[in-house]
Amino acid sequence: MTSQRSLVTADDTLAPVRRPLSKVPEVTIFFWIIKVLCTTVGESAADFLNVDLDIGLTGTSVVTGVLLVGALILQFTASRYVPARYWLTVAFVSVFGTLVTDNLTDNLGVPLETSTLIFGVLLALTFLAWYLTEKTLSIHSIFTRRREAFYWLTILVTFALGTATGDLMAEVLGIGYLMTGVIMAALIAALAIGWRFGLNPVLAFWLIYILTRPLGASIGDYLSQSPDAGGLGLGATLTSVIFTAGIIGIVVYFSATKVDVIPTASTYDTGTTTGPTGPPGQGGLAQTVVVVALILVTAGTGYFLRKSALESGTPGLASSAGQTTQTSPLGDLSKFRTITQDTLDRLNAGQQSSATSRISDLETAWDDAEARLKPKDKSAWSAIDDKIDTALRALRSTNPDMNHERTALTELLAGLGPNTGT
Repeated sequence: MTSQRSLVTADDTLAPVRRPLSKVPEVTIFFWIIKVLCTTVGESAADFLNVDLDIGLTGTSVVTGVLLVGALILQFTASRYVPARYWLTVAFVSVFGTLVTDNLTDNLGVPLETSTLIFGVLLALTFLAWYLTEKTLSIHSIFTRRREAFYWLTILVTFALGTATGDLMAEVLGIGYLMTGVIMAALIAALAIGWRFGLNPVLAFWLIYILTRPLGASIGDYLSQSPDAGGLGLGATLTSVIFTAGIIGIVVYFSATKVDVIPTASTYDTGTTTGPTGPPGQGGLAQTVVVVALILVTAGTGYFLRKSALESGTPGLASSAGQTTQTSPLGDLSKFRTITQDTLDRLNAGQQSSATSRISDLETAWDDAEARLKPKDKSAWSAIDDKIDTALRALRSTNPDMNHERTALTELLAGLGPNTGT
């Protein structure tokens, strides 16, 4: 007992040296709220740079990558957790992680199914390397450069995986962003309940962290989309302003109250930290294997059932005479042509803002139909998708050129083919 007391006393004496402050925040309800807000703002910021400012996907990736490097430098040079630095870094990781998936899909033509598998494997390998090196995955132990590097690499991969998973469900499987958000919210609730009643805390934390990305994207889409598309019609700019204000408010609250600061602990070096994000503990490996296997089986079964249902659907749309009209490899595209023509008519009438709002309906309708149209002819779908992106950038430009807008819409109409709708 004397020896043990002397060790404790010595440890207390050396506390300022051996017990550095954590570089990440404590997990509270506000942690999850601001995480979802950062996800939504991150996606809308990427869209603003890519479409509204017409920088393009590659240019947006370069700009965001530079900003992320700067934010990481600020974060790594800090000696402790600083709310403004930390959440600024999360926001840029959110944008860049989303762009990694978008570049694979749009620039390299990698299917979202492949992206999801790639990032899932990368995440597993990152966790494995982290655990084999540090013997803990607890966020309560992030007080060394190496652990912090593992932490931010994991965060980046979770955003890329969350983007791929959410887009796969919403677009390829045709579930839609709102329903995808509902599904993610239900899964998060189930994991939170499991966390409360004994589910491995590290496993629960990281699964919820992944799912908050598609949840945040779904909330943002629902708020920004027009009522015709099933949204509240706030628009991307107003939605971004509201969410940014929320982030700033919570960061100010954190800075003033310090409620999210993880106190210096004496057990981090041994990985025996308890609490909501402590070490795996008893049964951690077994729970991880069971839960991950359950997720893979359920997701795989759901994917193949949904994909089979989509592929067995009628390839064309019925005309007024009850006949199937096949106007292109993709079928009848008159719905999209009608929206495009309406946008052009509003533009010609001098209603720039109305035309810009109307083109958003086309974007939503096209994304919702991707799961039905893309499997029919991928090259034909990609050609029209590129024309739609060009039209979106033209109409959403901060300095719109009417001639450029008309040209983009006219070329899109030509690509959509004749209007055969009733």
